[in-house]
Amino acid sequence: MEARETTFERLIQGDNQFQVPLYQRTYSWDVDDHQRLWDDLVEQATFGSDATQAPSGHFLGSLVLDPRPPMPDTVQRWVVIDGQQRLTTLMLLACALRDHVRTFDKTKADLIHRRYLINEEDYGGLDAYRLLPTQADRPSYLACVDNDPRAGGDDSIGVAYRFFLAALAEYDPVGEWETVRQIDQALRHRLTLVTITAGPQDNAFRIFESLNNTGKPLSQADLLRNYVFMQLPRLGEHVYDKIWLPLQTELGPDRLTTLAWLDLVLQGQSRVTISEVYQGQQRRMGRIAAASDEEGLRDDLARLRRLGHLLMRVFEPQREPDVELRTVLRRLLQWGGEAHYPPALHVLDRVDRGTVEPGEAVEALTFVESFLVRRMICREPSHSVRQILATLPSGIERDRSLPEAVHRYLSGLRRGWPRDEDLREAIRTQPFYWQGSSRHRSYVLRRFEEDYMAPEPVDFSRAWATIEHVLPQRPGQEWLAMLAEDTEAGERAEELHEALVHTLGNLTLTGENTRLSNHPYERKQQIFDQSALRMNREIAAAERWGRKEILSRADRLADRAVRMWPGPVAGDGGQSGERSEWLRLRKVLAALPSGRWTTYKDLAAVTGVGSPQTVGSYLASRTDVPNAHRVLRADGTSSPDFAWLDGRTETQREALEREGVRFNGAAADPEQKLTAEGLADLAGLDRPRETEEEAATASEGTVTDRAENFSKLLSTHHPDLAEGLLTLLRKWETDGGRLGYGAAEETSCSPVLREGSGSQGSIWPVNIYPRSGVVEVVFAHLARREPFTRPALLAELRDRIRAIPGVTLTVPDAELPRRRPSFPLGVLRGGGLVRFAETLEWFRQQSL
Repeated sequence: MEARETTFERLIQGDNQFQVPLYQRTYSWDVDDHQRLWDDLVEQATFGSDATQAPSGHFLGSLVLDPRPPMPDTVQRWVVIDGQQRLTTLMLLACALRDHVRTFDKTKADLIHRRYLINEEDYGGLDAYRLLPTQADRPSYLACVDNDPRAGGDDSIGVAYRFFLAALAEYDPVGEWETVRQIDQALRHRLTLVTITAGPQDNAFRIFESLNNTGKPLSQADLLRNYVFMQLPRLGEHVYDKIWLPLQTELGPDRLTTLAWLDLVLQGQSRVTISEVYQGQQRRMGRIAAASDEEGLRDDLARLRRLGHLLMRVFEPQREPDVELRTVLRRLLQWGGEAHYPPALHVLDRVDRGTVEPGEAVEALTFVESFLVRRMICREPSHSVRQILATLPSGIERDRSLPEAVHRYLSGLRRGWPRDEDLREAIRTQPFYWQGSSRHRSYVLRRFEEDYMAPEPVDFSRAWATIEHVLPQRPGQEWLAMLAEDTEAGERAEELHEALVHTLGNLTLTGENTRLSNHPYERKQQIFDQSALRMNREIAAAERWGRKEILSRADRLADRAVRMWPGPVAGDGGQSGERSEWLRLRKVLAALPSGRWTTYKDLAAVTGVGSPQTVGSYLASRTDVPNAHRVLRADGTSSPDFAWLDGRTETQREALEREGVRFNGAAADPEQKLTAEGLADLAGLDRPRETEEEAATASEGTVTDRAENFSKLLSTHHPDLAEGLLTLLRKWETDGGRLGYGAAEETSCSPVLREGSGSQGSIWPVNIYPRSGVVEVVFAHLARREPFTRPALLAELRDRIRAIPGVTLTVPDAELPRRRPSFPLGVLRGGGLVRFAETLEWFRQQSL
């Protein structure tokens, strides 16, 4: 390869044509890119034409060119392997410069046109143009060059052209050549590039594969397109126009990558990730190309085009012509996520090929919906769902009908499809309000309302509704007096409230959340009676709202749930033996390490058992539950009812101290406590509280209520600490972060950075619990987020927090990715808050 430095004018002089090949992505520079180029150009324009008084010009970057063999009586053609974004932008800037000058000097405008945009010789057809973008961009670009009325449309080409027109109008508002001449001189002489020319032995495909444009990495779809068209020298133009361009236009780059991933999954590669799509498809298409001519690869791309058209029905169910199939696709879309993509596309493919009837497809996908919903209601861990459904297309039995095959596959051992009895019990007892995502919780309640079959159903796509607790989260004396009538022997009203308040029987949807608030039941009853939702009117028909009414409604909802979401094949699926929440409790306690402790309340939250009292009763009656002595009351003290069931004589405290738990008076050290979130991370379960991402999308009123509650709880601490910490958190927001508030009974606060998903998702260093008076350092969360996947950064964060006076984090490096230790909130008073603020600023710098 040969490299040389040049200017824009020297690059384009002579009869040359720069061709952007089919495999290049379309023009993608945005306004920020245009602004940077324009700022650089204006800066160079200030030096004028006297190059002796100016520093060296501005370096734009490189162009990698592959010369085509010269042909007589035609232009010299160059294939642009890399750099088409900047070259296209410069040409569009030249178009805008010409059209601006034309408003006051047509002769100069014609000179600019011939200097930059077209070849001097009178070549016919496309040979006249100095740049030919890829086919998708070509009409918009040629409209700009030809001064066509359609120039400056809404696509990326048009946006760039209009940006430079506006910038020139602002730079030269009067219309004087001497002013705009400075821009022309800078464009011609002061923007430099390095051209890298490929030699005869260089492989253009390999060069393109390893490069990127202006720091924008090549996507999996970019690389795949590159590979495909390098294999189609003869049929490339036809395949691009008839197959690839329509596919790319319909799906867009991100969905095109998703299609390529799904194609591999449907062919049995269920563990392939999005980042491995290019390699997987390259191997697959390479085998096709080796076994046949270009027609074989063309036919395979036509198959992908058909699958892409079907995939759009998954993304946009209104495209599906069958009404019932459209409905179930819409429900899966409303549920959200990507887990259902493989079974949905597999089913649509079989319908399209005529091997399955639409009615069978509806039944099969209803099983998929039920699998997702039942698992969420019963708090089955969600981490395995994606893999289970990705394996479905290749794992179902082919000698059975599609609905039966899907039903049997999802009912398989250890796939966790809850049985009817598990579903009924969960609806009665599980804290549904803390389960799944806010989107999933709302979906379940919307489906219940739709099942009432109202003559004039509410259109939830237009109506704004949030989840309402009928029995409020913070009950007044009237509510507690009503609950006291329902308590059993030895049970307090507050305990009954905690067991019932977050269950499905007590939850509904309403647009009147603010009006309902914590009002007595009689006032809520009046509002519900006027509701457009049938399930709210049913609530209003009850004379009171206590244990009996909540459980009765839960049973009615369970009847609907069992009918709407069918269960697994009898005898094949679901759980066996002990209830799933008890199995989770055993798993959590088995993972609880020596030297740590937790509470009955945290165990109830993470396992979904129902209440701390239920956990206590279970542990008190079983000799086979590991580490039960590591469970204490909420204040860190031993329960007066604790007793060893194996005859040991030492006290619970003595056993914990022997294992390394420190005590301050009668209470265990809060630094060694594991909260519900920490237990979930330790045991690999879903976290019981609303995630920070959901907190960010909560309604403004909800976030405001949580912020106010957090401030109220924090005000119980020393004024210096409360005011100082609130000031620090406000500064976090001012500096571009945001505050996430937990939805559990104790409103926590987390200083959050970034938006995204996976390892690039939202990130926060601590959770602040004002009622418990502790700050939880979430090493286990950070270990899954960049850049803290690097052990050295986790260790440095620990050391910085440990430097705060009064903090003693003794977690070894190897344990950090699994731990969420806490320290007392009170140590942040005074100088400790300064150290804490420095640590947060360091965290911000590392994370952005």
